[in-house]
Amino acid sequence: MTATLTHSHNGRSGSPPERFTSLDPDAFPVPTGREEEWRFTPVRKLRELFEPLEPTTRINSDVDAPDGVVWAIEPRTPAGALAPADRVSALALERAPRSLVVRVPPRAKLDAPVRIQGHVDPGTAYEHLVIEVGEQAQATVVVDYAGSATIAENVEILVGDGASLEFVSVQGWDADAIHLSAHAAQLGRDAHLKHVVVNLGGAIVRLSPTVRFTGPGGRADLLGVSFAGAGQHHESRLYIDHDRPDCTSDVLYKNALQGEGARTVWIGDVRIRPAATGTSTFELNRNLVLTDGARADSVPNLEIETGEIRGAGHASATGRFDDLQLFYLQSRGIPEDEARRLVVRGFFADVIGRIGVPDLEERLMTAIEARLEIA
Repeated sequence: MTATLTHSHNGRSGSPPERFTSLDPDAFPVPTGREEEWRFTPVRKLRELFEPLEPTTRINSDVDAPDGVVWAIEPRTPAGALAPADRVSALALERAPRSLVVRVPPRAKLDAPVRIQGHVDPGTAYEHLVIEVGEQAQATVVVDYAGSATIAENVEILVGDGASLEFVSVQGWDADAIHLSAHAAQLGRDAHLKHVVVNLGGAIVRLSPTVRFTGPGGRADLLGVSFAGAGQHHESRLYIDHDRPDCTSDVLYKNALQGEGARTVWIGDVRIRPAATGTSTFELNRNLVLTDGARADSVPNLEIETGEIRGAGHASATGRFDDLQLFYLQSRGIPEDEARRLVVRGFFADVIGRIGVPDLEERLMTAIEARLEIA
């Protein structure tokens, strides 16, 4: 078991360098693994994604949407929320042949989630998903991925003034799938986004959520769950850019690891710019190592450029399965397998219980418990 933790607070005068972004894929060098943004990623297994490719498959999406929601497959339709921060994202934005666009009209109050079931056959693909929620609207969107392929994807999320969106992305890929995705969210005045990522499958899953505020009073809650098995690599790279006053961000990601070579990576970057007075932000990452031979890396970072904030902090912890807790449960007559399930269920419950879609919550818990049966 290996765990790393670093953090930084910027108390210097002046501003740190801007995060580099570009629409031009060639503005980014081909990653070697020595770059800060790629140093935890198994880049040798991703080489085909670092150059333009001809798609050989695509995600077939079944959309179940309540009345009033408009959705369509359109020619590639960048929404303007995404500023690619790596070569793969820039290639996908430039070359995705189409976009799945879901629009929730202003002031709509959806009584059921929008459900997108995405299944893909083996091959390679560029994908682009756009979610637009009009002002004062309330919506939940659940995206469920399955299948076996190599996917480079961008997801753009626009939440209008006073609107509220819960966006849930479930990666239930087959064991050999590779999925790299940049999620870019843009929040208007007094808007609220709950962004949930659940990683349960795939050989390599690397998701990069970014949040930007375009007006004061916005709130972003970022939640994540990963269960990495033997040989799986699950990586989450978050960037929250506070550039408006009186906004809030709260991050809670939990990872469990089981099996030789299981790997999770969590990077949490929060920047509070000089204009972002009244900001409140906190990020927490916890990792539960169930067996030997697994590794969790956790790197929270804060860049604070104004002293006029309500609060900012971060915490990270990585630990082994609690043998004392297991012994206590067994001493009460609970069999070992059931005791392990109870401990892991409790570890994930406070994240999954906040999804707010009961049938999905139960399905995810059942899937997590099934993973425990795989030694």
